[in-house]
Amino acid sequence: MVIAFAFLIGVITGLRALMGLTMVSWGAGLGWIPLGDTPLHWLGLPITRYILSFLALGELVNDKLPKTPSRKVPPQFIIRIVMGGFSGAAIGLAKGSWIVGLIAGAVGAVVGTLGGAEFRGRLAKAIGKDLPIALLEDAIAIIGGFLIVSHLQ
Repeated sequence: MVIAFAFLIGVITGLRALMGLTMVSWGAGLGWIPLGDTPLHWLGLPITRYILSFLALGELVNDKLPKTPSRKVPPQFIIRIVMGGFSGAAIGLAKGSWIVGLIAGAVGAVVGTLGGAEFRGRLAKAIGKDLPIALLEDAIAIIGGFLIVSHLQ
């Protein structure tokens, strides 16, 4: 199960770079992801949740701007892999296997980055507009992330 949840939070991170870690932080803060006795206990602190939420909201806005680079360019791609791996490692650490979580989260981030870009590109081309698909992708990332962390209890 750890592999599946870590992979899925990585996929969410591939869609929106900060969403996976933000959801993990909220999950830890709400007691769904037991990180209290681990080196990552700080993820569950209120200040961490609020800062990550603010940054994730900024990312949602920034994603819609015309000058925002593709998620597939090296800096953005690397950040998503690192963040996906870290988010997966946190889930893995809570369940006793942080290395498995790290790897699964990083692989999920690659899948989410490439798959999300393809999904958004094809649907935007089909309807002739990017914004509705970008908003759909936001909803998938937020709802998907919530469902993943809420089922870790």
